[in-house]
Amino acid sequence: MELGGEGPAAAPGQAAVVVGRGGLEVLQHTVGSLLSSYGWYILLAAVAIYLLVQKVSQGLAARQSSQPGAADAAVEPDVVVRRQEALAAARLRMQEELNAQAERYKEKQRQLEEEKRKLKIAMWESMQEGKSYKGNLKLNQHEVESGASTSSAVPKSKPNKKPLRGGG
Repeated sequence: MELGGEGPAAAPGQAAVVVGRGGLEVLQHTVGSLLSSYGWYILLAAVAIYLLVQKVSQGLAARQSSQPGAADAAVEPDVVVRRQEALAAARLRMQEELNAQAERYKEKQRQLEEEKRKLKIAMWESMQEGKSYKGNLKLNQHEVESGASTSSAVPKSKPNKKPLRGGG
């Protein structure tokens, strides 16, 4: 007598087939319900993924064909040499321009320093003579300005202003 049941006992291999058929039916039911609920979404997602993969693969192929590889450089070394010479010439021109700008700047700085030195000497001399060096400085500046703009020097009349305090 058997402990588990009263009917005829099934062989272990047959039990696996029965469970396999049951599992297959459950799988069919699950996949069927998923497709019936989300079928259009799954189809659209698959098409979008396919198009995206195609676009990326075309972009990679175009990028690889546009970049010159080592084989192209080995085939045309004279092109590479000309390109490097042109680069060196451009760098040399840019360096010369930079050097010229630096020289102009240094010359301008020297001129400014010379003007400051002359101004200090003039102030020192006026101070030694006992004059007001500030007043002399202002006088020198007015002479320079008036010499530079004698044609446009027209005295402006001051507008009539009211006194701040009353007369009373």
